Amino acid sequence: MARSIRLLYKNVRGRARRNFNWEGLTEMSAVVITAAEWKPGTDPFDSPPGRPHLGEANVYVTNVGPHDPEGGFGGVEFHLHVDWDSPLDVLVTITDLGPIERQIVLE
Repeated sequence: MARSIRLLYKNVRGRARRNFNWEGLTEMSAVVITAAEWKPGTDPFDSPPGRPHLGEANVYVTNVGPHDPEGGFGGVEFHLHVDWDSPLDVLVTITDLGPIERQIVLE
C-alpha cells in the first residue's frame, strides 16, 4: 500500500540537492515526489498551518534516486528546483509506492 509524507523546506532558491531518509525505503522502492510553493494558513489549528499553493514560480523535482540504508534508514535523494528571484518556502510530498516488480536493462 502506498504511503506519503510531506516536508516543508524553508528558503529554497535555485537548485538544491536534498536527501530524506525514511524507514522502509530501499534502492528497489518506486518513489514519486511532487513540490509546490507553501502558503501559510490563517487557521492556528491546522497542522502544520498552511497548504500547497499554486504560485507564479516554477517549483519542481528532478533526479529522484531511492537508496538502500547507509548506516541508518534507506531514503531518497533528489534535486529541488525553485526558479524565482527570492527564496521561497516549498512543500515536498514523497510517496512510496512499494517495491518495483523487476528491473530490465535495455540497450
